[in-house]
Amino acid sequence: MRLRNAMLAVLTVGIALAALPWLLSDFLLALALSCIMYAGLAVSWALFCGATNYLSLATAAFFGLGAYVTAWGAGALPYGLSVLAGGMLAAAFAALIGAAVLHLRGAYFAVITFGLGELVRHAITYYEKAYEGTVGRIIAEAPETTTVYWTVLLVSAGAVATAFAVRESRLGLALRGIGSDEERAQTLGVNARRSKVLAFALSAFFAGALGAAMAVRWTYIDPPTVFNPFIGFQTVLIAMVGGAHTIIGPIASAVVFSLLTEFLRLQFPYLFLTLLGLLLILLVLYLPGGLASLIERWRIGDRWRWRRGNA
Repeated sequence: MRLRNAMLAVLTVGIALAALPWLLSDFLLALALSCIMYAGLAVSWALFCGATNYLSLATAAFFGLGAYVTAWGAGALPYGLSVLAGGMLAAAFAALIGAAVLHLRGAYFAVITFGLGELVRHAITYYEKAYEGTVGRIIAEAPETTTVYWTVLLVSAGAVATAFAVRESRLGLALRGIGSDEERAQTLGVNARRSKVLAFALSAFFAGALGAAMAVRWTYIDPPTVFNPFIGFQTVLIAMVGGAHTIIGPIASAVVFSLLTEFLRLQFPYLFLTLLGLLLILLVLYLPGGLASLIERWRIGDRWRWRRGNA
């Protein structure tokens, strides 16, 4: 019942957001596109990392792989097929790498996944220079902005719906058990290796699909642009600020974070990264559980006041 209500909510909100191209200016539509993209990235990241307490910095690698699928297939593959292929390539790559490194935890896993993005970036750079004689790719024909917007919205809505479905499934229960105590979960019959690889690949699918969908927003695709570590770090920060153990938290945080970033960039073009960094440090120090923990505190406070008033 709860899952059905969540799916209906995702469908309703998705239909409402689909009407925005007819209501917003080009600038506001681009801002909405950024919010939706980061909401999808943050939710897909939290799908695996929020439940297992793993810290993955591989989002930029998956995003870039998806973007290069679109760049390589420009003119040969339909846009929708490129998006699907980008997600599948990222998921296959994540499954392969996950099978090798998901036995690590903590700083070791974070460092390896960050290095993974750099490895893929340099490998593609070498391939492009050695075999194609170029550094980047030009996308001459791009779909209309509304088509890109609806595609990103569809992928992000799929990420949210999948996150709700996983949370209510046996896989979600296994992931939460792994995050709480992996050894104990294994003694209770959880196949930790299979669960982690499956969730890691599922998370990567949406990151790759979003990269493939957003690639056409750039006329020129090169490794530093699409494998930008800032994309991965911003995704992690959005999820953590919103509350990685929730689904609504990263979505709300993506909207707030994107709007705040744009405001600071326009008002303080030379200081906005410094101000944003200071704000994030304060949030981590004084609100470590994210925005979701603040909402939970309000709920607990309301319950306590209600019980006190009825005592």
